[in-house]
Amino acid sequence: MVSYCYLMEKIKYWLIQHPSVVSFRWTPTQLYGATWSFLVSAISLYIAAALILHLLLKLSRRRRSFPLGPIPALHSLIMSLISVAIFTGTLFSAEAEARDTRWLWRRSRTTSFEWLLCFPLGTRPSGRVFFWSYVFYLSRFLHLLRTFFVVLRERRLSFLRLFNNSVLLVMSFLWLEFSQSLQVLAILFYTSVYSVVCAFRFWTELGLPSKTPLWFTANCQLALLGCNLACHVGVLSLHYLRGGCNGIGAWLFNSLLNAAFLVQFLKSYVKTHSQRKSASSSST
Repeated sequence: MVSYCYLMEKIKYWLIQHPSVVSFRWTPTQLYGATWSFLVSAISLYIAAALILHLLLKLSRRRRSFPLGPIPALHSLIMSLISVAIFTGTLFSAEAEARDTRWLWRRSRTTSFEWLLCFPLGTRPSGRVFFWSYVFYLSRFLHLLRTFFVVLRERRLSFLRLFNNSVLLVMSFLWLEFSQSLQVLAILFYTSVYSVVCAFRFWTELGLPSKTPLWFTANCQLALLGCNLACHVGVLSLHYLRGGCNGIGAWLFNSLLNAAFLVQFLKSYVKTHSQRKSASSSST
């Protein structure tokens, strides 16, 4: 029991009490990847590199996939562990912020859940929560590698994948740049889903049995979009009932990006479902 408590204290120290976490401040001149020019350049380079690689493979007429060995499995495992760490750090950080600023919430008659949805006006991008938001932003760059794995192994590149990864980069950047409301719940939703999906991908990469890996990840993505949509309704309600939420302009822009991605995802989801249904009916 003593060792468990000691371990939890150590984990909490590194997640929410370390000086780098507590004193974090979003400063474009001092942090890696914190400028608009870097974001635009990174997304442009990512899309160009993926398209060029896909085009070169088409021109080479190579039918066999490139052997990548254990690299995709290790990537999935690392992304799953990073997602678990971000989820835990964000959860503990939100709890710590709720405990430290409870007196202010009582004066403004704000509940913890309302704070998760709607940051008060004037919120600055500093402290524990924004540290883990920055870690989530950096993890999106590592996630981009999966696109190149898919191109090399399956010789396939979809607009939906490029669009989704680019949107997530822009969205996580705007969270920090404008101290956008809703980002705490969004990070918790995204990391909880990604930790499971990446662990499942690691399972399948090892060659362990799985029935429908594609539909598992697609259904997880659909559940994530549903939760995200419900929270957006909550933010909009609190914005008008509570006199404003911080970063509402960035939230509106992100909402438009999410809506565009939702339309593209549902089109792909319905198309794949209809193809799967027709294939199963023809086989019977």
